[in-house]
Amino acid sequence: MTSIYTNNYSSFGNYNNYQSSHKKKENDAQNLAISAAGLGVASVAIQKLSGVLADKLMQGEEFTTPENITKVADDMLTSNGLQNTVKVGFIDQNNVDKFIRQHGEAWTGSLQTVAEGKNAFYADGLKLAVAPKSKPSLILHELGHAINANKDGLMKVLQKTRGLSTYAPTALLFLAPLFHKKDENNKKNFIKDNAGLLGFAAFLPTIIEEGMASLRGIKAAGQKLGNAVDLKHLKRNYALAWGTYVLAGVGLGIAAKQSVIQEQT
Repeated sequence: MTSIYTNNYSSFGNYNNYQSSHKKKENDAQNLAISAAGLGVASVAIQKLSGVLADKLMQGEEFTTPENITKVADDMLTSNGLQNTVKVGFIDQNNVDKFIRQHGEAWTGSLQTVAEGKNAFYADGLKLAVAPKSKPSLILHELGHAINANKDGLMKVLQKTRGLSTYAPTALLFLAPLFHKKDENNKKNFIKDNAGLLGFAAFLPTIIEEGMASLRGIKAAGQKLGNAVDLKHLKRNYALAWGTYVLAGVGLGIAAKQSVIQEQT
């Protein structure tokens, strides 16, 4: 009698375990769905906020005249031994075709965006720093990148490797299986549990290098122009630009977390 009772109890216990396991899987699936939805909303919000900061940057007042900016730019190149290495250009619709002819059709899109006043960039392969004629102060930031890329040390490493951060979500997916706990009852996984933070960390080199490029431009303007100008607008504009990169880092963290969640579903 006892034996039968024990067997029946055992069967009942197994059924309860099945129900519990099934319920846990349902809860896990619901939690993943909620997390995925929340991350999707956050991603859209970050994109919109980044767009707002970018618009404010391009609409911000210039801190001084184009002539003064050119003086600072020349001084940045000369003082860092780059006057014969890095070329500087201020672009609008009147001269963008000349830059495209000089540097190739592959750069058409990037150069057109600059001509429209929506971007500025430094291309180390071309040794070229360009900014919109409508927003010339951005050139000081781009020359900060040029200095970072052509000087020995940590900043050069960060400048050269910053593009690798885009591979973070994929890399984390490949690495996650290597961090499974041996104990089957312990479902913790360092990569999956911290995918968001790891994704953001992968973008930190870019955030740091961008900040240093801006600081170089601000410092150069202060040294060359002194008290003749107020750097308030320059600092504000560069802070807005840096903010877009911080948001991009958060966005990469979200993308990394999303990739892990999708892999679990």
